[in-house]
Amino acid sequence: MRLDESFRNFDPEKALNETLGFIRKVVKKSNASGVVLGMSGGVDSSLTAVLCVRALDKEKVLGILMPTSFTPKEDVEDGFDLAKSLGIRTEMVNIDEIGGSFVKTLKISEGDCGTRVPLANIRARVRMAVLYFYANVNNYLVAGTSDRSEALIGYFTKYGDGGADFLPIRHLFKTQVRKLASYLGVPERMAFKPSSPQLYPGHKISDELPLDYDRLDPVLVGLFDYKLPVEKVSEMAKVPLDAVMEIVRRHKRTEHKRCLPQAIKQ
Repeated sequence: MRLDESFRNFDPEKALNETLGFIRKVVKKSNASGVVLGMSGGVDSSLTAVLCVRALDKEKVLGILMPTSFTPKEDVEDGFDLAKSLGIRTEMVNIDEIGGSFVKTLKISEGDCGTRVPLANIRARVRMAVLYFYANVNNYLVAGTSDRSEALIGYFTKYGDGGADFLPIRHLFKTQVRKLASYLGVPERMAFKPSSPQLYPGHKISDELPLDYDRLDPVLVGLFDYKLPVEKVSEMAKVPLDAVMEIVRRHKRTEHKRCLPQAIKQ
């Protein structure tokens, strides 16, 4: 048994057909007229856009670009380029002013390290609110762009990028997302772009995760698919035990993100 077996044996055509069927079923059941999604120029949103167009046709997909003043220019260009190649409608909403109103009203000091993450989460939730505005206006569903790797470790903002009507690629690990994106012709600069939420200046995944996705995904497979002990996962994945235990801790403390709000059962 190898922890990377599911990646080596990944069947992109099977994954494609399963996901297209899922998207069509969800939209039809909801009597929605189409879908809207945020387009960041990264692999997750790029793949989600391609899948939605294949499932529903380009006329039923709306892409929203929501940059800030510190969003890399190439990310905005990649988002626009992909939307143009897919032939979908786009809207551009710079969220600086909206986020700035929170900073002003809440008297947030942007240089304070203690408010950096809460402010980053506000920006993610602003983007969610913008997407739902367009969804409500057009009778669309919001297509989330989170993958399984992010979901298992809680690497998303609750009611931010985690706020969506359905999640087309949440069953796929990041490694599989990249493979399927490449299979479907997403340009390599997007399919293999280093992940970065860009929720504050210079925001990088290495700021927050103990492992990059190439090393993280086999650990996740060992822990959650094969349900192996942490020591065995560490040995098989060739990852330090402390890193594996940190992944377990992250999964446990972010459980609330993957559940509906708790209430007393009647």
